[in-house]
Amino acid sequence: MKKSSSLILGAALVALASGCANMTPTQQRAVSGGAIGATGGAVLGAVAGGNPAVGAAVGGAVGAGVGAALPQIKNAINGN
Repeated sequence: MKKSSSLILGAALVALASGCANMTPTQQRAVSGGAIGATGGAVLGAVAGGNPAVGAAVGGAVGAGVGAALPQIKNAINGN
């Protein structure tokens, strides 16, 4: 059972990585930001005694938005 779940996980990771191969930098930042935000939101939701799923959803949405808008945010901070 453990070997089959490892194979399934490996196949999923390969499929995920190949699906991201043709993404633009903005799309890559949005996906990365969403993943990081969802992880952080789930952890904070669980630690705060709330619902980790709600924390993951909110964190993922915020992270994806910030990731996609990062160049514009940097330009605004630098005065460009």
